[in-house]
This record gives sequence, C-alpha cells and structure tokens, in this order.
Amino acid sequence: GQYYWSDLEGLEVVHRDGRVLGTVQYLIETGANDVLVVQGEEERLIPFVQEQVILEVDLANGLISVDWEFD
Repeated sequence: GQYYWSDLEGLEVVHRDGRVLGTVQYLIETGANDVLVVQGEEERLIPFVQEQVILEVDLANGLISVDWEFD
C-alpha cells in the first residue's frame, strides 16, 4: 500500500518474533528506499521496503511489523 509519512510517525514497530523495537520518530528520504527512524532502547534505522522488511502496516492498531535483524 501507499502511506503518507505522517501516517507512519508514532506507530509502534514490532519484529516478527514479537520484540517491540520502538516508535517511528520520522522518515528519511534516501533516494533508493525511505528509511524509518525508530526510537526504542536505542535508535534504529529500518529501510521501508515492503514485503521484504516491512511485513505489515496496521494503521488501525498503530503497528508496523518488520523482519529486520540487528547486529
């Protein structure tokens, strides 16, 4: 789907295994893929690549499900 950046700001980001990663603070336009800036225990940058990284955006429940590994 298509989303306005303002729709995504403030949503909770949850890993597919159930870990809460944080809340979307804002987005960065990089040219190739937009990047979510997620603030939790630490700041994380998550590429907004639907179906590969972004599994679901649930605006009604305020959640974004992701499959993204952090090193």
